[in-house]
Amino acid sequence: MSDRGYRRPRPLSPLREHLRDTFWFAPTAGFVCVFVLWLAVSELDDTIVALFQREGAYDRLADLIAFSQDTKTVVTAISSAMMTFIGVVFSISLVAVQMASGQLTPRVVRIFVRSRISKLTLTVFLATFLVSLLVLSSYESETDPRRVVSVPLVQSLLILLLVGASLLLFVVYVSATLRLMQVGPVVDRITRDSLRVLGRMPSGPDGEDDPGPETARVLYEGRSGVLRDVNTARLVRAARRQGVVLRLVPRIGDFVVPGTPVLAVHGGAAPPRRRLRSAVSVSTERTLHQDLAFGLRQLVDIALRALSTSVNDPTTAVQCLDRIVSLLAAVARLPLGTVHHRDRGGRVRLVQEGPGWDELVDLAFEEIRWCVAGSPQVTRRLMAGLDDLLRIVPGERGAALLRHRALLVGTVERTVPVAADRAFALRPDRQGIG
Repeated sequence: MSDRGYRRPRPLSPLREHLRDTFWFAPTAGFVCVFVLWLAVSELDDTIVALFQREGAYDRLADLIAFSQDTKTVVTAISSAMMTFIGVVFSISLVAVQMASGQLTPRVVRIFVRSRISKLTLTVFLATFLVSLLVLSSYESETDPRRVVSVPLVQSLLILLLVGASLLLFVVYVSATLRLMQVGPVVDRITRDSLRVLGRMPSGPDGEDDPGPETARVLYEGRSGVLRDVNTARLVRAARRQGVVLRLVPRIGDFVVPGTPVLAVHGGAAPPRRRLRSAVSVSTERTLHQDLAFGLRQLVDIALRALSTSVNDPTTAVQCLDRIVSLLAAVARLPLGTVHHRDRGGRVRLVQEGPGWDELVDLAFEEIRWCVAGSPQVTRRLMAGLDDLLRIVPGERGAALLRHRALLVGTVERTVPVAADRAFALRPDRQGIG
């Protein structure tokens, strides 16, 4: 099996992913940027006024003062209407997301939280409101061109530009939110995110040396939760300084509790706690940052809900199977299981267990197979998917697919009494019933 090569983990990668999982960082950064921009524009307005006064162009300055007074009415209207507009837009959007999470899976909310267009829209909306307040504070009661200090001319143009950007983003944002209510875009987004995870996953060549006997263990200290990701760059650096090999005991996505081992040490003493601080991230739910299996888990959850008796939507299950098969095809010939992280010298410093091929196949098909009785559209798509994967995978990985194929045939034979119906349900069809 060929090696995909190794790329050292980026030190800021976990931080970047954690910030993407928040909804406060983008608006906060936007507030800071727009405040700095307002200061620069305000200084430009003061410079323009001082320039006209030095040249004695009081008539032109009086015209600018009159124009700015006219725009004050517009800025006041924008300031009073912007917060109401923000509240209405995002209330409707949250209702749409709630409907999507109820129809598909609660994990779809994560897509909304990580959506760049959602954060950009909220940031621009709030920035427009903030700038409108700052511009209103810049207006002076003085209208004498000889005594006026500042005329918010460029500031008024700035607020008008932000309003235009807000209206444009509103259209784009509504379109993106409506797509969250459609099955195809949601499962396609999950698939793309999973493929990005696959592209970032490092692996060492086959036949890695044994790291040696275990010499120490590091116990987890913190709140209980799901192991979301690990800062591999920090762990590799700590292991290199200590001259040891670290092995992550729980897998990404496991639930960890305080007092249980989180790292096994091979070849010496455990690194100091200060070097391991914040190297392990625990949260309330899984993310796709380093969790390859989580994408499959979400697709399977959507398919299971579609196959439930309360929903009974086999077409949605077929759409999920399309993406499940594409994900398995992407990893069919790649090394899976143990991941080896190396230091700059090429030595393995961190060993991390990941899901193997058989585990991914079981995750993809086991639960769906239990729910396909009475749905020939799904059984036909499942048969076609298994046959397609059998043509792609290396010989040693075909056993898991053949096992699921035989189990699917047995399930249909037990639940469908008529021979003609069984033959129809087991006929491979990439469209289910095309």
